[in-house]
Amino acid sequence: MSSGRFIVVEGLDGSGKTTQARRLVSTLQATGHLARFTAEPSGLPIGKLIRQALLDPSQLGEATLPYLFAADRRDHLDREILPALARGEVLVCDRYVGSSLAYQSFSLPLEEVWSLNARFPAPDLTLFIDLPLEDCAARVRARGAALERFEDMDRASALAAAYGLSMATLKARGHKVVAVDGHGPADEVAARVWAEVLRCL
Repeated sequence: MSSGRFIVVEGLDGSGKTTQARRLVSTLQATGHLARFTAEPSGLPIGKLIRQALLDPSQLGEATLPYLFAADRRDHLDREILPALARGEVLVCDRYVGSSLAYQSFSLPLEEVWSLNARFPAPDLTLFIDLPLEDCAARVRARGAALERFEDMDRASALAAAYGLSMATLKARGHKVVAVDGHGPADEVAARVWAEVLRCL
């Protein structure tokens, strides 16, 4: 793809994925790598529209969101990710195609969601922070954040299952996906993440 490295961190809300993505960037920088954190939806115009729509779902039809996510991803790649990789940087992205396959498969058939994303470059490594749904909900509750996504546990369980199918779909399409045990203190999880990342640097 380029001289840089593209690493994606995926996981359920409360799994610790954002914490681990940011810690990974810090570790990379401390070990002499040019590294940066990014996330999806992006901070670019389409990403901002998505964030507004997620706060007020009445703004857009549910089946429209997968197309917006794909458009934001294309813009994010062209304007931020690919230029950084060409400069030799390590890009650590909080969510990517795997999240679309999991979340947007509730709006469109999985294969249709995949078709919207199939031509996007595969990361060098996708790390899935693996933590049971109940533990994710407990972590969200402990930090005093909103629990809307966990209030309907049937839907939350369906989302957890969709994430499993998402990761399997990526693997079947040739993406390198590694599950990282999300149990334990953040330092321990970070050490597991770093051990996997070292293999692709």
